Amino acid sequence: MSRLSVRDLWKGYGKRAVLQGVNLEVQPGSLTAVLGLSGCGKTTLLRVIAGFERAERGSVSLARRVLEDAHTFLPAEQRGVGYVPQEGALFPHLTVEANVGFGLSRRERRGHAVDELLEMVGIAPLARSLPNELSGGEQQRVALARALARRPHALLLDEPFSSLDASLRTRVREEVHSLLSAQGVTTVLVTHDQEEALSLADDVAVLRDGVIVQQGAPADLYERPTDERLARFLGAVNLIDADFKDGTARTPLGALALRVEQGAVGYGAGVVMVRPEQLDVRPRTEGADGLRAGLGGRVEQCRYYGHDALLHIRTEQPNGGEVLLARVHGEQALPVGTPVTIAARGPVTPLH
Repeated sequence: MSRLSVRDLWKGYGKRAVLQGVNLEVQPGSLTAVLGLSGCGKTTLLRVIAGFERAERGSVSLARRVLEDAHTFLPAEQRGVGYVPQEGALFPHLTVEANVGFGLSRRERRGHAVDELLEMVGIAPLARSLPNELSGGEQQRVALARALARRPHALLLDEPFSSLDASLRTRVREEVHSLLSAQGVTTVLVTHDQEEALSLADDVAVLRDGVIVQQGAPADLYERPTDERLARFLGAVNLIDADFKDGTARTPLGALALRVEQGAVGYGAGVVMVRPEQLDVRPRTEGADGLRAGLGGRVEQCRYYGHDALLHIRTEQPNGGEVLLARVHGEQALPVGTPVTIAARGPVTPLH
């Protein structure tokens, strides 16, 4: 297994700076997702790692071998890096087995290597088919098999599931993840889909304004984002005013514990992040005195998704209410206008 390391990488086009000091570490055999908005430089980063583009500054190393720095530049074919572009880029006039075997030596093509790869990705019966006879998911498997055929030290996936419909996308990406995990291939997946990154990756790196603003396990990024902008990018969020004292945030929802590593934020006013799933919502009877157990509010919107629902709740506060987002199980969805009591579960994260 091979570690991939990118250090202080810079790349631009003309006067437009795209990568501005990117640092990225990909552990051997892991899948790391590079997450960012469209146009943020994700594909440029992959192309520099693959050797299709040359960086202006910085270094790329793989398996303790320098691929590029101020003194070295290995061409793409010598890097031991596999690349799967967004649309697969199959040769339309070649069969599936010929596409997969492209780039292999004649001896390797005559052996069982191609057959084994087709079996591994689950498309052996389609060996003699042409790309236009395949579904989108099947084409992506062919592209993956072709990238794996040369036994790369690292595999780069450039939004490979974005062109698939929602149900097929979920199934194909799960199958690909299982395959790569079984093979122990060091993999970088770039995506603008937060759900895809958080659910598939061992590690997530968020690319913004030409730099990696945070990298870590999916749960760490979701629960402990470095700033408000990142918190909102990773999912729905409530930002609630708080007073900090003795490792506790005092809020309109009550006193909430801070995450252990953030308990020493000191004293004074600030803001805490509360994810919608951290809110408990209970219907209340008009006139009941149950508000002592939480904050009162009324459902303004209910977005029902089947497995869950997102409630928009207008709070009842003396200085004017605000809208909080609460995620509940689908069967607990409440009609618009329902009076509720809201409570929160900690720990929570202070934001800057």
